[in-house]
Amino acid sequence: MRAAGLALLLAAASGCAAHDAPRAEPARPDAAVRRLQADLTRVFGAPLTASAAWGVEVRSLDRGETLFAWRREALMMPASNMKVVTLAVAAETLGWDHRFTTSLHAAGEVAGGVLTGDLVVRGDGDPSFNRREGRAARVLDEWAEGLKAAGVTRVTGRLIADDRAFEDEWLGAGWAWDYLQYGYAAPSGALQYNDSTAELAVAPGRATGDPALARLTEGSGLTILNRAATGEPGSAFTMEYRRHVHQPVLEITGSIPAGSVAVTRTVAVVNPTLFFATALKTGLAARGVSIDGEAADVGDLAPELRPAGPLRPLVTTRSPTLRELAAVLMKASQNQYAEMLLKAAGAAGGGPGSSAAGREAARRVLLGWGIPDGAYMIADGSGLSRYNYLSASMLAAVLERMYRDERHRDAFLEALPVAGREGTLAGRLKRTRAEGNASAKTGSISNVRALSGYLKTRDGETVVFSILVNHFLIPAATANWITDLAVEILANFTRR
Repeated sequence: MRAAGLALLLAAASGCAAHDAPRAEPARPDAAVRRLQADLTRVFGAPLTASAAWGVEVRSLDRGETLFAWRREALMMPASNMKVVTLAVAAETLGWDHRFTTSLHAAGEVAGGVLTGDLVVRGDGDPSFNRREGRAARVLDEWAEGLKAAGVTRVTGRLIADDRAFEDEWLGAGWAWDYLQYGYAAPSGALQYNDSTAELAVAPGRATGDPALARLTEGSGLTILNRAATGEPGSAFTMEYRRHVHQPVLEITGSIPAGSVAVTRTVAVVNPTLFFATALKTGLAARGVSIDGEAADVGDLAPELRPAGPLRPLVTTRSPTLRELAAVLMKASQNQYAEMLLKAAGAAGGGPGSSAAGREAARRVLLGWGIPDGAYMIADGSGLSRYNYLSASMLAAVLERMYRDERHRDAFLEALPVAGREGTLAGRLKRTRAEGNASAKTGSISNVRALSGYLKTRDGETVVFSILVNHFLIPAATANWITDLAVEILANFTRR
């Protein structure tokens, strides 16, 4: 059925300019655009997606001309195309050279290698304290050496993580309960370690029928309820895991074949701040700086148990620039980076580091760009929420703004995935004129797909496009295929 549907769609779009199609006789520009519009109308109006809702806008940036529009003003769930807006607002608010700061402070006297009191870590949102390119390990090395240089090899008190630069509302509005166990839905805060994700490792028991062996990274805040068993050798791997809504329990079910290797999965932690503190305490101990007390989230402590008096800074580190962070945000579609940037935009200029303040910062920026309040609805920074609503026209306007502003153009373009080459587009549009040409942000949540970005036509004309689809019941791969077909048509467009 799916193959037949694709065949019908291909037949419907047979008038499109293919990669190796012979050139048509020179046509007037208006005739060429009309032909393009007819081709794209056949794609987005195909019976295969009759129940779906498409929103599309294509603009020529060289000519200032709208080449194609299909329900371009309709408000639709954008999935991770929300990150286009989040990054644009962060770049305008913070600047591409912005760096986040994390510092260690002494709450007590230092003498003879001993800090008598607490060690306090403060942060303002650095999302890059993770394993990518070994950054977390390098920072821990620097902090351990910095503490030793400051005369500290032992702390008699606690390691307290102070995350008050941001709100304690770690999850985005409209996030669904049934995916909160997954790494992509991990919470975000002012202090984050390893994208606020722990590692779940599951291995088979010694014999068929034995309970599976499960282990979770320290500090996740979750208790394992292991209902998984060891299956017959060569049997199917059926393990699943879910987080209980009413308590921090991770339930594991299914089976893992006897004799198979351990399987690892990424799990969202409960409290990102406490997870950070636990990882920091363990990491410093491994590098020769011991901490006698517990790792603690300052928000969990009663006021009288929090460090009192002035704190003495000991070590400070700064994150990579926003320009560097943007590549992870967009190419890997990293949700926690996006949530952190929304809060950081809210905190810019002394405001609260909250999603609400970030939404207000976005409203001010977008209004300054001529995008009115009623043209969108922002709930979170990542697009994971189903409360977000953007239009293809609004996304195209933001993309055009970033392209035309010389402060933003190069950094923004560099951050985007490239068709057939890198990021979330690495496996798409290969062996087409769009490969290595189209730079665009993907978007994907249940029954939602999106792709918005830039490309050059066969004539070298620069085009911005936004393609959103909601409410489809066809396979998601088919929705992506239809989107890619439209992008290929644009890459093949010629006015000659």
